[in-house]
Amino acid sequence: MARKLCVHHETNYPCSCGMGNLYRFVEPVVLHMLQIKGGSCGYNLCSELKDHALTDAEIDKAALYRTLRQLEANKMVKSVWEEGDSGPARRCYRLTKAGERHLEEWTLVLENLSKSMTRFVRDVRKPARKDLLKKARPAAS
Repeated sequence: MARKLCVHHETNYPCSCGMGNLYRFVEPVVLHMLQIKGGSCGYNLCSELKDHALTDAEIDKAALYRTLRQLEANKMVKSVWEEGDSGPARRCYRLTKAGERHLEEWTLVLENLSKSMTRFVRDVRKPARKDLLKKARPAAS
């Protein structure tokens, strides 16, 4: 997805404000898959997407291809048409240097998000918090 400037944080702060479709994490997964594979066509990426997904949310083909087009428009990936031995030509994608840097940005954002989520879950599960909540509730009569 298009990267936007974050008006809420410092320039080098790894925030998720401008990172696009965060709830399904399509973009970082696609970037990582291209990094691992060295390049791939959309069809192959689609068939392997759920093996690398970061959430249980379904990532449909349309979301994958929209993400690939946006990544290419932002010069994070480059595509070429490749002729196959059988069947039609396929558009194959490769990560660019900018894409590698963007994946590193995503890594920082996800690392920060992971720490925040871990802290949140830990705080919610603290026994003292549960005791405070019990005391704050009015007794049933």
